[in-house]
Amino acid sequence: MTAERTYVPSMSPAVLLTADDLLHIDIPGKQVELVRGVLVVREPPGYVHGDITARLAAALVTYADAHDLGRVVAGDPGFVLATDPDTVRGPDVAFIRRERVPHPAPAAFARFAPDLAIEVLSAHDRPGEVLTKVGDWLSAGTSLVWVVDPARRVARVYRADGSDDAVDPDGMLNGEAVLPGFAVHLPTILPQL
Repeated sequence: MTAERTYVPSMSPAVLLTADDLLHIDIPGKQVELVRGVLVVREPPGYVHGDITARLAAALVTYADAHDLGRVVAGDPGFVLATDPDTVRGPDVAFIRRERVPHPAPAAFARFAPDLAIEVLSAHDRPGEVLTKVGDWLSAGTSLVWVVDPARRVARVYRADGSDDAVDPDGMLNGEAVLPGFAVHLPTILPQL
């Protein structure tokens, strides 16, 4: 079996990229984000990750549409969270309240933070990187961040006020003030491993 080669744009460590640069970077089979102007390249997260992401997105879309609360986006849509240097993050799933949904929808990256950002951990995620990402969401104005850990069958909820809570394996993820009345039982979104 031969090692696969991927294209990585050549750049000096002193050269920072912008959100516009990120739009033109294509590394086949990889996911990319921009963190303070530095390109971050990741492996695809895998099947379990995709299953959980789809279940969460489906539950959120059903609820948000039924109550006309806003839009749900999934599949690592890019949000520009900071500029100069630029940070573009892609949550697994995000929710934007109706009054904040842009019209027309941006063709490229949204230039605001979502109200809810959801991160589903994969085997490649490192705890420090995940906490940095949570901090980026909250610093940019996201009200609520859910981090779902399929391996441990738990989740953690982070809020803009600095509080956070653990969700145990039989607990509920709640929309709180962001998605009033929404709740999903953690076991319903986590496949049996």
